[in-house]
Amino acid sequence: MMTSDKPTSSPLRPEHEPARGPERFAHYAWRLSGRIVAGVGQVLLWVLTGIGRLLRPLTSRLGARLYGPPAPPHVPGYGPPGAGRGGSTRQGPPTAPLPRWGNAWREFTASWAFGPLTGLALAVAAVAELLPHNLHPLSLAGGLAVAATLPLVWRREFLRPVAAVVLGAFAASLLSGQLLLVTTAFAALYTLYLLAQHMPRQSAGVLAVGSVATLAVVYLASGSLADIPWPAGIIAVLAAIGLGDARRVVETAERTNAEARERTTETLTRLHEVRREQAVLRERARIARELHDVVAHSVSMIAVQAETAPYTMSQLSPEAARGYAEIARTAREALIEMRRLLGVLRADSGAEPEVTPQPRLDRLPELIEQHRGAGGRADISVQGSPRGLSPTIELSAYRIVQEALTNARRHAPGAQVRVELSYLPDRLAVRVRNAGSPDATRILDPNDLGGGHGLVGMRERATILGGRFSAGPATEGGFLVEAELPVTREESPRS
Repeated sequence: MMTSDKPTSSPLRPEHEPARGPERFAHYAWRLSGRIVAGVGQVLLWVLTGIGRLLRPLTSRLGARLYGPPAPPHVPGYGPPGAGRGGSTRQGPPTAPLPRWGNAWREFTASWAFGPLTGLALAVAAVAELLPHNLHPLSLAGGLAVAATLPLVWRREFLRPVAAVVLGAFAASLLSGQLLLVTTAFAALYTLYLLAQHMPRQSAGVLAVGSVATLAVVYLASGSLADIPWPAGIIAVLAAIGLGDARRVVETAERTNAEARERTTETLTRLHEVRREQAVLRERARIARELHDVVAHSVSMIAVQAETAPYTMSQLSPEAARGYAEIARTAREALIEMRRLLGVLRADSGAEPEVTPQPRLDRLPELIEQHRGAGGRADISVQGSPRGLSPTIELSAYRIVQEALTNARRHAPGAQVRVELSYLPDRLAVRVRNAGSPDATRILDPNDLGGGHGLVGMRERATILGGRFSAGPATEGGFLVEAELPVTREESPRS
């Protein structure tokens, strides 16, 4: 067997791959520098957080003086945020100086003029700082001072080119032995902060290494920083870059949290809509089951009268008798189909069949007595001339009053409830109002599905009949439920 002298390449490494030692060292150094910058920024954040916790009592007192005392916690469903007993709201002074200036400053920093105005102000301050040292603005020192500050006017639009000019001019002024100015030093540190804020962590680490190397060259080649100890200079550079990196992390976390909150809100909103739609469908099915008994009774009466007509009318022609028989047959078939439909509704909702007759308005006094027996206080008044209405309208009006009394017992226990029925020529008006109680009356949310479907069911009953429904806080206090159920001419009165 012949063997080849050509070495075989390892399957885990390409044949022509270069040595990875220097590359790996550079990669580790890059990551290490980034971690150092992040560590410095985290230490600074810990220091600032500790100082903030120590000063929290003082800031709380100052905030209470400027903003007013804090509002009480908001309980969902009990009025607007900050509302206490009786609907009072605790608020701070409306013209507190700090909120006004704070809002104005936030608006100014968010505007396009913030960058140009602050950059121009820093350049003017740099020129003004030259004058006490007998340095002319048109000299080399003045030119470098303006070059190290004025480009910050465009820092928001062109950050990296502006940073190159500012840091280059500042380094040139130090290497050329010019006087160190407070404004130019601040501009350089602020530029490092902005760069680290908009760079990835590894890039911020490279920036820190390059800045420290440049600072070391300045200390060795020039005496411009002779009055500043080199540890203080290095700490200042690393602090500026570390704070910028920490600010970037905070902003990224805030954006992530905001996006997560937005997604959660959208999910909860969709879930709430689905629950609301399901509640409306269940309520409509329950109303349909109740109306089935009313309609079934009427259809049964039609079938019975059509079947007995040939026996009660002696002079009935054969054609009329066949017509009555057809009416009776059609009515019986309609009853069968209605029973099938009712079976589908009961199967969907899982409700048990009801054997009691559907209530009408003549049973409202019994409902009032039940409310009183449960510890409530209620009275009823009737306006207009009472007359018999269709069973559908009377059933809907009864259920609306029943749900309103139930809500009054649940959310305003012990409150005086007044039920008013108004018989108008074209409609029946129902009005239920609780006058409030020693405890705050809970303001019901029409979309609140917790604890039942009261308002949803009342609205559906009025809507099915083509009526109007409203519920909300009454102007006199308490809670008011109003419904108007139209009475059409085609509806036969109650016998």
